[in-house]
Amino acid sequence: MAAELDFSPPEIPEPTFMENVLRYGLFFGAIFQLICVLAIILPVPKSHKADSDSFEPKNSETVKKPKATAPQISKKPKKETKKKR
Repeated sequence: MAAELDFSPPEIPEPTFMENVLRYGLFFGAIFQLICVLAIILPVPKSHKADSDSFEPKNSETVKKPKATAPQISKKPKKETKKKR
């Protein structure tokens, strides 16, 4: 009876190239998500140089011009009339 029992580990096929790509892609995706969540939770102090740059006058190219709105035609409300039968 003891000779009939097979306690050898099951044969597991080697992972294919696409399975490896999937596995490592999922790991990198999870790490990227963790970094994004940490970036939202943990504030990053702004450097002094970035603050001084924001006070410089902007070039005329970077200043947005307000768009000219098309003149709208004022519509007069139509006079309601009763239908003649």
